[in-house]
Amino acid sequence: MSEQSRHETGAVAEAVADCPRCHKPQPLCICDSITPIDSRISLLILQHPQEQDRALGTARLTALHFKDAVVRIGLSWPSLSKALGRPVHDPSRWAVLYLGSAKVADLDTSSEVVAINRKGGIEDGQRGILNDIEGIVLLDGTWSQAKALWWRNAWMLKCRRIILGPSRPSRYGQLRREPRRDGLSTIEAAAMVLAALQKRPDIAETLHAGFERMLARYREVQSVSPELAPRPKPKRDYRRRRA
Repeated sequence: MSEQSRHETGAVAEAVADCPRCHKPQPLCICDSITPIDSRISLLILQHPQEQDRALGTARLTALHFKDAVVRIGLSWPSLSKALGRPVHDPSRWAVLYLGSAKVADLDTSSEVVAINRKGGIEDGQRGILNDIEGIVLLDGTWSQAKALWWRNAWMLKCRRIILGPSRPSRYGQLRREPRRDGLSTIEAAAMVLAALQKRPDIAETLHAGFERMLARYREVQSVSPELAPRPKPKRDYRRRRA
């Protein structure tokens, strides 16, 4: 491609406006197909500043699916209340989804959503703990970025910690490979945990449908206007995880 062609391609991409809601380029936006879901469990998504993938990211898309969901971009907050933007009287009724080195497959359980202790073992009283959760914190970023968010926010230790053991790999497929089978996109993780905790398969169905529409739109736009849906760049962080 000539220098002029590259310049023209870049100019076209820059000229396309972003959606003010999902922050994706307008040709990739699916906001008009989303109807927010009522959920008794609140959702807080903490996004690492370097993980703002406009084309394939799902943090804001996930939040748009719920009436009570917040996205915050940053590295650290002094408390859960500050991150959420409203008072939280009992952080122990919130759970942080953080895999780290823990794997459900290594634990003696058949559950797909598991509360673990600081040593990575299964917490006693799983049913009571999971039934009592009133909010979920998702960490949006690569594996190392999620780890940075975990370690820079000491208040997370006051919350429960949960991990997931999905029965199938991420729907990203070849678009974005995960180094572990239990590595999911943010929207898939939200679908799995919120549907399981509330025993509402409709939540998972709705979020998965939205994710599939996003991926289909991406592939469609990429085939005709690659400058608007660039191919994912190779990741140097091979331990990448999307919370």
